[in-house]
Amino acid sequence: MNYIKGFTYGWMSGRGSFRSPEARESLRLMQERTGSTTVIFALAALQDTPHSTKVDYRGEHIVEDDELIAMLDYARSLGLKLIMKPTVNCRNGTWRAHINFFDKDVPCEPKWHEWFASYTEYQLHYARIAEQTGCEMMIVGCEMVQTERRSAEWRQLIADVRQDYAGLITYNTDKYQENNVKWWDAVDVISSSGYYPINDWDHQLDRIESVIRPYNKPFFFAEAGCPSRSGSAMIPNDWEWAGTVNPGEQADYYTAMFSACKTRPWVSGFGLWDWSAALYKEEEALNHDGYSVYGKPAEHVIREFYTSLPNDVQNNTVK
Repeated sequence: MNYIKGFTYGWMSGRGSFRSPEARESLRLMQERTGSTTVIFALAALQDTPHSTKVDYRGEHIVEDDELIAMLDYARSLGLKLIMKPTVNCRNGTWRAHINFFDKDVPCEPKWHEWFASYTEYQLHYARIAEQTGCEMMIVGCEMVQTERRSAEWRQLIADVRQDYAGLITYNTDKYQENNVKWWDAVDVISSSGYYPINDWDHQLDRIESVIRPYNKPFFFAEAGCPSRSGSAMIPNDWEWAGTVNPGEQADYYTAMFSACKTRPWVSGFGLWDWSAALYKEEEALNHDGYSVYGKPAEHVIREFYTSLPNDVQNNTVK
């Protein structure tokens, strides 16, 4: 596996979003302005609550198959490598990490096997598209902390995906949860969300290294980033933090993260969070306080880091 110079694109894009010329131009600008060589297409299915068993991947909330395939083909024409990431959100706003059910089936209560059946159907749908379009990797779940103890179900889901998809498979666990997944042996690549405090990267990298060493598999941060707000560098995972706009702090965060990770050859890249299919006007960038880096100082930090790496750099697993 080559080093992943990646960015997550199109999160929360609804039906028709990828059909616009602006969406294609946004993807082209992502590649040009950040030096990214990989794009992660993150899709957002919906279930009503964390205790609902039906995963809805059809409707206004998600791009249609034909527009997704067309955008994947366009990304390939730009020379980008492709990663498919079908994710799920809860309509009631609860974070997906809290999706949970009783460990023992109880009559009249929702059950794990019902949820995994629906979630597997969802994953298999996009596994077939990933295979059709030649995606190099598929991320079969993201930050689903309470589900991770269900090792047998996750192993079966991964086995089912392999029936339809021949590329690399990973699962994106949440920050601090790398040791929570006991089925890393079932995936090809280990990945997590790297939203660690700006002053804690070395400590967290030491911890992660000790966790993943026994598996002897590639590792990358499938998500990482920081809002451009004062205070966010210490709590980069908190998208609701009400700090004042501070693009400089966002740039400082990226500088510190890259500086810490480049001394660890087993860190095999990033899927930075995130690049929208619908960009704000560049002249408004310094008033924008979200994770986006478009038109902000962090954009230059990312490009400098990504373009400093050879295109064919190989990963090193932890020894």
